[in-house]
Amino acid sequence: MSIAASNTRMRVPAGFRNLLEGLAREVLREQPTNVVAFAAQYFQRLLEQREAGGLDPVAWGALLED
Repeated sequence: MSIAASNTRMRVPAGFRNLLEGLAREVLREQPTNVVAFAAQYFQRLLEQREAGGLDPVAWGALLED
């Protein structure tokens, strides 16, 4: 099976890198047996923090990336 090469560059949304780095850090720290379930819980907690009026981790990550 061959895959065509492409010169297309995709833009990563602002804050995305920081968001994934945070998940990776927590996965390495906790060493969960079910990474998918852990990731779902991690993102659910971030969403709840944002909805409670706390800091939006994506917006904060975007500021750090600039």
